[in-house]
Amino acid sequence: MSDLLRDALGRRPVTSSSVAFTGRVWDLLAEDVDLGEAGSVRREFIRHPGAVGVLALDEQGRVALVHQYRHPVAMTLWEVPAGLLDVPGEPPQAAAVRELAEEADLRAATWHTLIDWVLSPGGTSEAFRLYLARDLSPVHDHERHDRVDEELDMPTHWFDLDQVRGAILAGHLHSPSLIVGVFAACAARDVGWSTLRPADAPWPEHPAQR
Repeated sequence: MSDLLRDALGRRPVTSSSVAFTGRVWDLLAEDVDLGEAGSVRREFIRHPGAVGVLALDEQGRVALVHQYRHPVAMTLWEVPAGLLDVPGEPPQAAAVRELAEEADLRAATWHTLIDWVLSPGGTSEAFRLYLARDLSPVHDHERHDRVDEELDMPTHWFDLDQVRGAILAGHLHSPSLIVGVFAACAARDVGWSTLRPADAPWPEHPAQR
């Protein structure tokens, strides 16, 4: 692959930085950035710890989705199990293993990195990694997570991967991690899963993983 077709890492000089708002999960930063010839600009953005998600695929080609209420958009969305990287020192894959167990009561014997992306690079620092998990089995009853808040009544349902892709194209599903993950999984499946990366593949796009 051409080195030209690759996003470039590198932070431009920041001449001032302040926290405009401190939230429970993330903060709003205001920074003045030196763009060289273009001069200095002020940018306000959400400082985000990043997140991971899991596209859990069974032997019948079905994907496990959770149905979760999302208040900012006033919708209950079908999503892949996912969560914040908010446990200090926890590796991303370990966080994905934990989220799969906590949200879908599943464990997986086979893990790969499916796809990475940044959610909204003009307004948040959030980096997201989605794993493909296969060779699935249920967690033991004594290991089940006690869910709270929006997760308390969050059901898990199995859908055929191609059925989910069709529902996305029909405009019925809107979760970004679901949409990106399903199309990435379909593309990888169509080339015999040859594009999959190891579960511990480098992730320098996440600032804490550089």
